[in-house]
Amino acid sequence: MSRGIKGHLYIVSGPSGAGKSTICRMVRKMLGINLATSATTRAPREGEMNGRDYYFLTKDEFLAKEKNGEFLEYATVHGNYYGTLKSEVESRILSGEDVILEIDVQGGLQVKAKYPDAHLIFFKTPTMEDLENRLRGRKTDSEETIQLRLKNSIKELEYEKEYEITIINNTVEESCAALRRIIEEKYN
Repeated sequence: MSRGIKGHLYIVSGPSGAGKSTICRMVRKMLGINLATSATTRAPREGEMNGRDYYFLTKDEFLAKEKNGEFLEYATVHGNYYGTLKSEVESRILSGEDVILEIDVQGGLQVKAKYPDAHLIFFKTPTMEDLENRLRGRKTDSEETIQLRLKNSIKELEYEKEYEITIINNTVEESCAALRRIIEEKYN
């Protein structure tokens, strides 16, 4: 989806369990848009691969990159560091590629301040009960982690008003269609 001069940057945020990763992965494949791979200090979940899903770093590696100014944004979320490497975004945007950043709300606002033309898209579930069911359904987190994610989601939902568009993830199919429509119709 090259534009010749400068690509579009889409920032997708929302509570953990809202379905962002699934939807972004599907739409990215449909439209041929790059997903900027984030870095994290959390342990990989089953099936996740370093360099594809995340760059899995130790805390020391992450902090060294932060000290060297290698991050476009970073934050501590659910007790782990998450960040977007500048190298994952800047050269792609300048070469005309579109890029999707799937990042937390704090990071989304940090990037928007640096890239005012970036498009902010917020994902959420229809209800908190749906969010809890999705988190439990993943069967990847301890009860303590689930409770932390639910507690943090209340804070994250307060940022929705800072985002241009909200997608309520009722079903994967509806949400994919909505995100695809936003990218194809609104911004191209």
